Amino acid sequence: MSEPDGTGAGTRAASGCLGRFAHDMGVAIGLGPVRLGLVGTVLLALGSLTPAYLPQSSPYWGPARAFGLDATWVKVLGTALVIGAVMLLMLAWFRLRPLVYTHVKHWAVLLWWCLPISFAPPIFSHDAYSYAAQGWLIQNGFNPYESAPGFLPGPFADQVAWVWRYTTAPYGPLALQLSHGIVLLAGLNPYYSAVLMRLPAVLGVALIAWFLPRIGAYLDIEPREVAWFSIINPLVVIDYVGGAHNDALMMGLVVWGIFLAYRRRFLFALIVIGVAMAIKQPALLAAFPVAIIASGWSGWQPREVARVLGRVLFAFAVVIAVFALISLATGLGFGWIRAVSVPGSIVTMAPFSLLGFGAQALVDAFGADPTHRVAINISQSFGLLLSLAIIAYLAVKRARTEPMTFLSWSYLAFAFFGPALHPWYLTWGGLLLPLTHPSPRVWKWAAAVVSVLLVYGAGNLAWRNDAVALGVAGLAAGAIIFERYRHPDALIRELEKDLHDDRTDR
Repeated sequence: MSEPDGTGAGTRAASGCLGRFAHDMGVAIGLGPVRLGLVGTVLLALGSLTPAYLPQSSPYWGPARAFGLDATWVKVLGTALVIGAVMLLMLAWFRLRPLVYTHVKHWAVLLWWCLPISFAPPIFSHDAYSYAAQGWLIQNGFNPYESAPGFLPGPFADQVAWVWRYTTAPYGPLALQLSHGIVLLAGLNPYYSAVLMRLPAVLGVALIAWFLPRIGAYLDIEPREVAWFSIINPLVVIDYVGGAHNDALMMGLVVWGIFLAYRRRFLFALIVIGVAMAIKQPALLAAFPVAIIASGWSGWQPREVARVLGRVLFAFAVVIAVFALISLATGLGFGWIRAVSVPGSIVTMAPFSLLGFGAQALVDAFGADPTHRVAINISQSFGLLLSLAIIAYLAVKRARTEPMTFLSWSYLAFAFFGPALHPWYLTWGGLLLPLTHPSPRVWKWAAAVVSVLLVYGAGNLAWRNDAVALGVAGLAAGAIIFERYRHPDALIRELEKDLHDDRTDR
């Protein structure tokens, strides 16, 4: 007895999708650079199990101590694994530039590279443990905008880094409620809750991978460049998926909203941006280019400026209204306002924070400031005002004809000159950089910055393994690189050979 036509067609379609999926994954793993990157993320997953990367209450501490794996040699080995992993991933990324999107599907590369770290402890950051603790607070009737993780002692709070254990949450209300839902999904297990924080991050990366090349098509931009720089970027793999940062979902929704704007779905685009703001507040800035994309901006005639200004005000009103409704619906309110200064309370690589903390040390040496914050606050405020001035300049000079350039550069300015700067903050504007028609020089600088941020991320947490571990691992990695590429043209010849071999195989 034959099955109904609809069922048969559905079965054949599903079989065809699985076949294409298996084929694309097979093509990807058949390429040397993909395998090289996969080795890198495997090493990264193994390195994440060493003391530098585990919180105090991690379940891995028991077995590690039982087998003597908290010794110095393990710290050295773990640090070497992480530094080596970052180098392999960077090398694989550069090698894939001429192949991705045309020879191999970008999503297949991304999937292969993300698999090893999907179930590893959070990498290069302990923020996921904070998300879990904030979800645990909600589960117990506390508002994370009013109560810090340390107010509820136990294994959830013990996972949180000391510097954030007694600070309230600065994130959007929807991000906190998602954290609560994931804690429930994890069966109220502290460690599994932190690992499962990758679910919204993976959703955000999927939105980026799906919509960003399509936005590029609207702008007549080579999809290969978008796929290479913005989707298989090691920062996306390590910080978004490995670190499970909520920036991934924020940017995924922002990219979706921009895509909808280019499809002339103006109101829907603004609603999506409002949801993104409820994840993390910097998404609000995307309302401006969405309004420009949807309505156009033909010139500086008074009537045209008035029309555009009205559309921009409407866009911001809708986004803020969606954010406010979500805030009220979650019952968490707007307490994040009291925590906006939390990220800037520690030393990061933000230029004006570094300047402020340095100046504060001089002020404190003379005992002139009992609050120990005046110089820091002045410096950080100046940096914030500078970023706002740059955004205003870009709104006037770039937004009319290049709305994506406005958004990319504005996000970069806001992140760079803000009170706190972490590598994943630069992905806000960095992911959109290919949509700005960058020059070859900009491409080179962008690739160099990505490399520096990856090395910084590895070294920042590896330092917790002590200077000996970092130094030994760094010297070993440097010796390997020197030996392999001591001749100036060695790397170029190797890349050309790999590209020729891959094409020959095809």
